Amino acid sequence: MKPTARGAFAAVMTGVVAAVGAAAVAPAVAADTVPVPVPSNGVEQSLGVKAPKVAGELPLPLPGRLEGPRYVEGRTIPDRAMPQVPLSGGLPGADVRTPLPHMVGDGFEHLGLSAPAADLWTLTPGVSLDGALGAPDPDHLGLPGLKQPQAAVLAPLVRAVPTANLEMGSGA
Repeated sequence: MKPTARGAFAAVMTGVVAAVGAAAVAPAVAADTVPVPVPSNGVEQSLGVKAPKVAGELPLPLPGRLEGPRYVEGRTIPDRAMPQVPLSGGLPGADVRTPLPHMVGDGFEHLGLSAPAADLWTLTPGVSLDGALGAPDPDHLGLPGLKQPQAAVLAPLVRAVPTANLEMGSGA
């Protein structure tokens, strides 16, 4: 095999390996939440009782697309001089099941609470400013007129719909 053919073959193989490696990493990066198990096997074995089963989910925050400043006619400074940054993620989730030794009556052997991770969307605060100079005024030889400067703080936004399920029933 000639050295040029070997180099081309090595370049193709490097590209294939990089593509396969990127494909293998993509599912781990694309996860929305990270499961957090809480081990309780040691408590069950050492005390000889059934321990509650606890598990959780932690969301990964993801930045959104930034809306930059935009020009508004009649203003010297663009609207939203400090833009609001959208972030999406989630509220942590939990799953708790604890055994009940027939405290409530026959047929009720466990108490469970399931609160899955909920989507959360936020928008950071922003600033909107306008200077003291207005648009050019033809009555004053094209010089800009004076006006009151304006400053506004854009309020942050939070949007989420958390849910939970409380259950009591038979079974462990």
